[in-house]
Amino acid sequence: MAKVTFNTELCKGCGLCVGACPKKIVCLSESLNAKGYHPATISDQSACIGCAFCATMCPDCVITVEK
Repeated sequence: MAKVTFNTELCKGCGLCVGACPKKIVCLSESLNAKGYHPATISDQSACIGCAFCATMCPDCVITVEK
């Protein structure tokens, strides 16, 4: 099973990862990080297929995908 982690304090909430996810499980959080952005998060970790499209699209490299 794949595991996706986000460095929420560095995320600027651009949403590129949200559009890249084929399973539509990456979303922007309702809470704010220290910089005032809505960071990306995953809604259902068990549904992740580990494709790493989200991590590839991230311009700030805040997403880590482990298989």
